Amino acid sequence: MDFASILIIEILGSIAILVLISIGLAVVFGMMKVINMAHGEFLMLGGYVTIYGTNHGGLSFWVSSLILAPIVVGLIGLLLEWLVIRHLYGRMIDTMLATWGISLALIGGMTMLVGNTTTGISTPLPSVSIGEFSVSGYVMFLIALAIMVFALLYVLFKLTTFGLLARATTQNADMVAALGGNPRRIYALTFGLGAALAGLGGAALAPLTGVIPTIGASYIAKAFITVISGGFAVIAGNLSAATLFGTVGQVFTYLYTPVIGEVALLLTAIVLIRLLPKGITGRFFRRSI
Repeated sequence: MDFASILIIEILGSIAILVLISIGLAVVFGMMKVINMAHGEFLMLGGYVTIYGTNHGGLSFWVSSLILAPIVVGLIGLLLEWLVIRHLYGRMIDTMLATWGISLALIGGMTMLVGNTTTGISTPLPSVSIGEFSVSGYVMFLIALAIMVFALLYVLFKLTTFGLLARATTQNADMVAALGGNPRRIYALTFGLGAALAGLGGAALAPLTGVIPTIGASYIAKAFITVISGGFAVIAGNLSAATLFGTVGQVFTYLYTPVIGEVALLLTAIVLIRLLPKGITGRFFRRSI
């Protein structure tokens, strides 16, 4: 029973990590149809803001990771949207190339600023004992954080005027403009929201992985696999794909090795995309957010 509890927590932790690294990309891709190749670098920036805010700025880890990192990375996202992205809406390939260039610039810039060595930060929570086993208390925090992110996004997209306008703009931007809305402003805010969520994800994972300017490359593949497999519905697609891949990856990691877990996750994604080319929400949960 104790081992089963630990296994369930580890599986939920794996799902939560997939959610945190991919939900910002899901917002940008699902709402705006922009393939943001700089998403991994937004995660990296969130990690650096947290580490420098905590280790050198005198802030607590919680303030740096939950408040400062999303705000700083969100503002950077708004600036990049204004400078580059807004000129390329409706040109998916061009946005992919432009954001790839941004990702290379961010990696190069951060390498010049902080060097190419891994910077770390202590895990702020101790382990929790369950019977004769123990599990990281920080993993349990990540599970709670992922649930909180989903709850806030649901309220934002379902119950607020911004959410209504964002969903309407996704379906017909010209009609929103004809009715007095401002699609450009909505797109900018949506891109900034996606960047802020990426910053939050990178900040949350910094104590587990440390941060280096090239760390975005280790996040971006899983983030894209999760988002594409989930489909265009931001919350339902991200949750369903993260649950499937997180469970498969963690179970195979326990049974064999982490490498086998990664391979099982990738094979599951290949089979899923082959069977459901429009993602899980392209076939199921079609009316979900």
